[in-house]
Amino acid sequence: MTTASHPPASQSATQARSETRSEAPPSPSPVLETRNLTKAFGGLVAVDDVSFSLQAGELLALIGPNGAGKSTCFNMLMGQLAPTRGAVWLKGENITGMNPRKVWRKGVGRTFQITATYASMTVGENVQMALMSHHHRILSIRPRAHRLYRDEALALLEMVGMADQAERHCAVLAYGDLKRLELAIALAHDPAVLLMDEPTAGMAPRERIRLMQLTAEIVENRGVSVLFTEHDMDVVFAHSHRIMVLNRGQLIAEGNAEAIRNDPRVQEVYLGGGTVFAQEDAADA
Repeated sequence: MTTASHPPASQSATQARSETRSEAPPSPSPVLETRNLTKAFGGLVAVDDVSFSLQAGELLALIGPNGAGKSTCFNMLMGQLAPTRGAVWLKGENITGMNPRKVWRKGVGRTFQITATYASMTVGENVQMALMSHHHRILSIRPRAHRLYRDEALALLEMVGMADQAERHCAVLAYGDLKRLELAIALAHDPAVLLMDEPTAGMAPRERIRLMQLTAEIVENRGVSVLFTEHDMDVVFAHSHRIMVLNRGQLIAEGNAEAIRNDPRVQEVYLGGGTVFAQEDAADA
């Protein structure tokens, strides 16, 4: 985070939109794009002039130390926070300042660090509820609602390896299974972009690998574009197509795993001076 040199955070969402919507739309190729995205809280700049693009079918990692501005960036992309300045574009449309529900309806899904499911409902019913919402049938909650979109819910559960647990109640699920269920729920909306905020937080190492392998398969098979934050570097380097590094609100590096490992700035602020990788390289020699 840096000291503010941009307009104050009290600037309204309407002012922010009027500043950014006059710009010409970006290249049509990125699914999601930000331009000079900035968020200031009083004199503190949490996100500072961040510009990046997410391509179709890309698994893009956003990493950085705690307090780097990753969650603030996600909240602006999803509409929970209006930027102080800058713009967010989705498939060529400026969505800056739209509320979260409108952003969701436009095709942006999100999973959170802490799972949120209906504990008293079954696994299948949780996915059916998401499908009902997607199809504007959420008011169809009545005795026959359990039949709605049952086959589609089972297909999504099959995709995440949980079809055999469709009748189990969420209250008895292991944490890793809840994470996979959350992914199925997010996919029920058929998003073009999926934002995953620390998807493997709280999971055992083997569960982390399984979840990210599953995510990579979904990106490849369904063409979903995924932007995720993560602190487990094994997960990041093994599965992301591209990596961005955020520090004190500013993007300091961008590239593939090799480029990020060898970047002196990243080693200094996040990877501990490169010692771990130097030891690994020596062991492999």
